[in-house]
Amino acid sequence: MSLKPLRIAALLGAMLVAACSSTLTTPFTASSDATSRAQLEQDARDALKNLYASTPRAKELSANAAGVLVFPSILKAGLLIGGSGGNGVLFGRDGSVKGYYNAGAVSWGMQAGAQNFSEAMVLMTPEAVKNLDTADGWSVGMGPSVAVADSGMARDVTTTTARPDVFAFIYGQSGLMAGLGVQGQKITRLPN
Repeated sequence: MSLKPLRIAALLGAMLVAACSSTLTTPFTASSDATSRAQLEQDARDALKNLYASTPRAKELSANAAGVLVFPSILKAGLLIGGSGGNGVLFGRDGSVKGYYNAGAVSWGMQAGAQNFSEAMVLMTPEAVKNLDTADGWSVGMGPSVAVADSGMARDVTTTTARPDVFAFIYGQSGLMAGLGVQGQKITRLPN
């Protein structure tokens, strides 16, 4: 059996990951203007309204949360090797902006396609919010306990099952991404 098709697929996947990481997860820079952040904030508020309209449980959780981190648009693409990324906003309990963040991930496995989705992370404790700022990039599954909410049900994605510090909602999917892959998401605060 020839390995040439596998090598070509891996090369195409690596190129796709590089394209995603350079165009979609580019953090704001000093030259970025306030308009970009204002647009990101508005997109995040709109995405959060959509989540609350479709998932009342998310609104209930948010009422008691220390903060809500919203990524209005994360693009995921891959062919054996994949990547995803997007920028988001952390809102405090009072709805004020507490910071801007970048989420990025690399995945590998049997996968192909592209998908765009929104993600909201309801941070239940002040420690979960603090962890965002004190950790050198926060990896989902490596820091606080995270539960992914799927169709109203929550399943824990870490070894801690007592009480999740963070509930993650994935919603508004468009596009097609098929396959099985291993992925870890890293969230990093963007400079002010």
